[in-house]
Amino acid sequence: MRSHLLNDTTAESYRRSVTEGIERVAAKLATTTRPFTGITVDALSPRIDEIDLDEPLLDTTAVLDELEEVYLRDAVYFHHPRYLAHLNCPVVIPAVLGEAILSAVNSSLDTWDQSAGGTLIERKLIDWTAARIGLGPVADGVFTSGGTQSNLQALLLAREEAKTDSLARLRVFASEVSHFSVRKSAKLLGLGQDAVVSIPVDHDQRMQTVALARELERCRRDGLVPMAVVATAGTTDFGSIDPLPEIAELCEQYGTWMHVDAAYGCGLLASVKYRDRIDGIERADSVTVDYHKSFFQPVSSSAVLVRDSSTLRHATYHAEYLNPRRMVQERIPNQVDKSLQTTRRFDALKLWMTLRVMGADGIGQLFDEVCDLAVEGWNLLAADPRYDVVVAPSLSTLVFRYLPAAVTDPAEIDRANLYARKALFASGDAVVAGTKVQGRHYLKFTLLNPETTVEDISAVLDLIAGHAEQYLGESLDRAS
Repeated sequence: MRSHLLNDTTAESYRRSVTEGIERVAAKLATTTRPFTGITVDALSPRIDEIDLDEPLLDTTAVLDELEEVYLRDAVYFHHPRYLAHLNCPVVIPAVLGEAILSAVNSSLDTWDQSAGGTLIERKLIDWTAARIGLGPVADGVFTSGGTQSNLQALLLAREEAKTDSLARLRVFASEVSHFSVRKSAKLLGLGQDAVVSIPVDHDQRMQTVALARELERCRRDGLVPMAVVATAGTTDFGSIDPLPEIAELCEQYGTWMHVDAAYGCGLLASVKYRDRIDGIERADSVTVDYHKSFFQPVSSSAVLVRDSSTLRHATYHAEYLNPRRMVQERIPNQVDKSLQTTRRFDALKLWMTLRVMGADGIGQLFDEVCDLAVEGWNLLAADPRYDVVVAPSLSTLVFRYLPAAVTDPAEIDRANLYARKALFASGDAVVAGTKVQGRHYLKFTLLNPETTVEDISAVLDLIAGHAEQYLGESLDRAS
């Protein structure tokens, strides 16, 4: 079995195996004609259930053949132009190359003696991102597993900076369409059930700063502690961007930590055309960025950035076997000193490879393309009497609802939209997402693929309408 260990004696076997796997994936990408096969859980589960993991196939080619059946054939392919559902982007080739390298070398980014150059590359990328944000000369940060972890760490720092012994007095303010991880983080941090104060949004799905000011004042009047305001630069449902400059003013006035969840909107940091949409982000105390959303990176690739590097001390613990205190005096850079994780992948390498091959403008141009596409999609929806579209896009998301001409019952329209999404997924022709707006079911395009065209959007809208009309027709037949 030692022949399977990757080392100097097995380098050629490694080359053959990885090449064979890459060829399978490349062939699949080249021949995939729709984003999904429509396979059901009931159809696929028995095939996987029958595999005996205690009986290995002992042959790479045989395993790849099996993998074709249980995974590659029926995977949901984000690179397809009619995958329009969640915040999943197609990935760029330099990043995939970086993924292959980092997996093989397998550096762990917790301590210098496990990563050496990897540590310095990650720190360089943190400095680059902080400079793009405009956080100032003492900014710092660390790569994380994703936006949820980044938000958790930011709110941990905010909790500690609030300097109170009574967690029950702490309050976090976030818009009613902010990411669920804000409430999840509050729970994990031991805050009370009422700790997160939901701030209403305006017609454009942006936090209402008048309402925020009112709640901050109420917090202070009631003897509570305004721990943090979470502003969102790119909400999951709408791509809306909260009014960052006004929120920054209020945070300064009330002495409150300002966190910006830019997991989605961080692509604007590289934008050639739309960077001004996140003006005010430079005033944040902490920022979440997800490179695996709008920098076209493979999962996972995220980071949390802070204005003041000293605040990262709240995540620091020292262990003699890993990062003893003396290493700080010896100026040995251990990334575990500022991370919630210990063992951690060298995910920064993917972004490094991307920037060195494509440059920031190359990434920004791709993101600008999907933002432009969303505007074209908005115009299409706004002119189509079959659909109600919620809000003009700030980034690349469109939320809309099929409205049949002959049906007025909101509940029946809900069911038609739910059916259309499910039927479309089952067909495999396209994949779209769904959400609720004011209690009603809506559909959602998240446009992150520059290869998607207006013609693709138009075709998918026709497919949705067709499925909805089929449901409504069958519903009328049943009723009669």
